[in-house]
This record gives sequence, structure tokens and C-alpha cells, in this order.
Amino acid sequence: MSDEQLAPETQGVTVELLAAVDLGPEIEGMTGRQLRMRRVTLDPGGVFGPIHTHQDRPGTVYILQGTITDHRNGVATDYGPGAGWPEDRNTTHWLENRGTIPAVEISVDIVRQE
Repeated sequence: MSDEQLAPETQGVTVELLAAVDLGPEIEGMTGRQLRMRRVTLDPGGVFGPIHTHQDRPGTVYILQGTITDHRNGVATDYGPGAGWPEDRNTTHWLENRGTIPAVEISVDIVRQE
């Protein structure tokens, strides 16, 4: 069984919305979309799962504190402060904090408005 199939449910995660912009009035063709920025904190042992895609929800992530392990295609990659990654339509992954301190990321993505 692959790493992705074993991805646990979300636990130990706090999400804070920092800012959002309605893209409809800003960019033609973006009605119903929102650009948002969130601070996501994963406690030690925390998981942002289960496995999920970013199809129709592109974004980027930047790590402020701690280490986040990104699980993609059976490969676990650790990212620490100052590092980040893109999340495009081909991204299928889940995240965890294997460390002993909270891991904090800034996540910016485009989503359908709720």
C-alpha cells in the first residue's frame, strides 16, 4: 500500500484566514473565485490530510516555522523555514509535522467562493 493510501485524516491543524479578495470585479472571467491567504499551523504530530488534489485550486505555500513533510507520489519531502512549493492541477498530496515544535505556513490559493 502506498504512502498516499495510508494518509490519515486532518488532526492538530489550525487555519486562520488572513486576507481574501473577490476576483470577479478584478479579473474578467474570475466571477465566483477568491484569492485567499491563510496561516496554517500544524501541531507536532499534526496532519493536513487526507490525500487531496489542487485541481481547480492552484496555490503556493511558504514555511515560516518548523518543518512540514509533503507527501507526493510516494515521496516524503521536508520543507523548513524560508522554503515553499507550488500547488498546481497536478498536485496530489498530504502534509504532516513530524517535528517537536508547531510548523507554520502561509498558504495562498484561488478558490471558489463559498
